[in-house]
Amino acid sequence: MSVPMSDGASLWSDGSFSFAVKHADGRARAGRLSTPHGDVETPCFMPVGTKATVKAVAPRDLADLGARIILGNTYHLYFRPGVDVVAAHGSLHGFMGWDGPILTDSGGFQVFSLGDTRLIHDDGVEFTSVYDGSRHLFTPALAVEAQERLGADIIMCLDQCAPGTLPAPEVALAVDRTTRWAAACLQAKRREDQLLVGIVQGGVDEHQRRRSAADLLALDFGAYAIGGLSMGERGDEMLSTVDLMDELLPRDRLRYFMGIGDPVGVVAVIGRGVDVFDCVLPTRLARTGTAFGREGRLNLRNARFATDRRPLDETCDCYCCRHFSRAYVRHLVNQKEMLGAQLLSLHNLRVLVRLTEDARAAIRAGRFEEFAGEFTMRYSAGGYRE
Repeated sequence: MSVPMSDGASLWSDGSFSFAVKHADGRARAGRLSTPHGDVETPCFMPVGTKATVKAVAPRDLADLGARIILGNTYHLYFRPGVDVVAAHGSLHGFMGWDGPILTDSGGFQVFSLGDTRLIHDDGVEFTSVYDGSRHLFTPALAVEAQERLGADIIMCLDQCAPGTLPAPEVALAVDRTTRWAAACLQAKRREDQLLVGIVQGGVDEHQRRRSAADLLALDFGAYAIGGLSMGERGDEMLSTVDLMDELLPRDRLRYFMGIGDPVGVVAVIGRGVDVFDCVLPTRLARTGTAFGREGRLNLRNARFATDRRPLDETCDCYCCRHFSRAYVRHLVNQKEMLGAQLLSLHNLRVLVRLTEDARAAIRAGRFEEFAGEFTMRYSAGGYRE
């Protein structure tokens, strides 16, 4: 049954931010995050605007398709255009013309994906810039300072992102560093109008996840992220870890799954108590000519769509589906017209945003399990349609 919480009463608040779980249906939650730049209904999907732009989508169109919060990346913005340029515009909001809430990643994932070009120290990560080959050291204090100057509403701790495929001793060491860096980020934080998020690491090792969660809860963050997943582990391992996080993380704090954008996966983590999530998948697939369909993915490059006058999804209310046929979108994709990537990006993002809207409605109605089962069965049955 859906369990309504006290309407309008925040379960957690620090003055500038609040988070209230309004309804719970099993472990799925429907709530509201309040920020200085507006409220966000949860669960919600955050489009990724890595370099201060969601690829091929204007801020106006993001708002029209129902996006309420977007993500930027500190690593890339630190180098191009530089935090000084962004700060001169007042904030990332002013720089990119987005007046809603923004979350910035610390850049930790990007740094740790640089492989042999980076050296991990106890006080930070030394690495080679992908832009000009220069050497840099990211520390917790620098990550916080950069994000404070970027001016996002929600900022992330610098963490050591450790995929579950690493040997156990390396995962344990990453958990130790993540905890130390989280404490250093808290100490470095100066702005009260930003919410700092602690990131739980530990791969798919239950002991390390428990240890990381306990250490970070002792630091008392206003929100917690589940990091280090969707990085090569098996799907059942990922979901088991999210199950564990639902057990360990506080009920009154926002929960953020970093990096999931497959519709079936999104529904699965919502059902395990996740509130917000992000991924580059919808816009990346769009640039390859792939659309989220009602019954799986559609490869618009395929000849079977050459004369198909139907929209991408007859139930979708996005701009693309309301105005254009599969045949037209296929033509744009195969001719490498920019509009093809734009229309597919609008559609794929709307699919995920609408999916979270439908999930919220199902949670409030006390029928999330039924909704999740029906959606997963239908979408998975379609597979990847050639």
